[in-house]
Amino acid sequence: MDKPPPPRPAVIVHGGAWAIPDDEWKAHREGVARACAAAWGVLAANGAALDAVEAAVTLLEEDPTFDAGVGSVLTRDGVVEMDAAVMDGRDRGVGAVACVRTIRSPFRAARSLLHAEHVMLMGEGAERWAREQGLATCDNADFVVERERRRFEAMRAGAVPADPRAAFDRRPSGPPPTRGPRGTVGCVAIDRGGNIAAGGSTGGTPGKRSGRVGDTPIPGAGLWADNREGGAACTGWGEGILRMGLARTAVSHLRDASAQDAAWLSIREMDARVSGLAGVIILSRDGSIGFGFNTPRMAVSYMDGELADPWVIGNDR
Repeated sequence: MDKPPPPRPAVIVHGGAWAIPDDEWKAHREGVARACAAAWGVLAANGAALDAVEAAVTLLEEDPTFDAGVGSVLTRDGVVEMDAAVMDGRDRGVGAVACVRTIRSPFRAARSLLHAEHVMLMGEGAERWAREQGLATCDNADFVVERERRRFEAMRAGAVPADPRAAFDRRPSGPPPTRGPRGTVGCVAIDRGGNIAAGGSTGGTPGKRSGRVGDTPIPGAGLWADNREGGAACTGWGEGILRMGLARTAVSHLRDASAQDAAWLSIREMDARVSGLAGVIILSRDGSIGFGFNTPRMAVSYMDGELADPWVIGNDR
């Protein structure tokens, strides 16, 4: 049997898949490009895939453009609740947090749980763990931006559609009350040793019930990484992604398809089976890159050794 080709370092980053408005599209594209460049800097210096993913996701958590960390959406109770996760393709190790309110970087809290006693911690238990690990905390109000305050008031006034899928399916020129972040941020990377890592962070769905957990922190749904096959990270309507196990589905297609084909196959299968609206980024074990989405737009950037600068998605699909 022929040996598989040696892995080549590569990274792909997303900043959400939804009806990103025209006036926010540039900020989304620039944001994912910066995050991709940060991750590639780690890989180019012979760094680990896990460190590359952390570099990208934590940068996006601090960018108010995105629905993760600063800039996260508000629950119907008027607070921010965030989820995050990371997966190590070497042994399928997972660390995840959910429904956290005061951890400055939910992703770093998730990574601190990688190979710890538990895979996932929620709410106050996760907050306590973060404090024990010496991770930075802050007031919940520090995550809230004016854009989300306005959306919260619109929601309370009944101006926001009740269907949580609406923002993923509406064109970017839709009514102003629907505008704003509607997805996770995420990254998948492979390093020179062939190690694959995937991670994501999110503020969830606008107007969600407190305690709602989406796909982002759930292995197999929001993310998946296995050195023998590849890795994926998802964004979009979380309930549909959960029902589909989208990340695991996408990676499973790598057994018989290219990375790009695997991405589209998984999106089409999700659409057909659960009428889901989402996007997925994927890397195969040889460093091949793919992504797919059935929303109006998805913010994507990728980088490998053949590119001088990060590639950034241009127009709508």
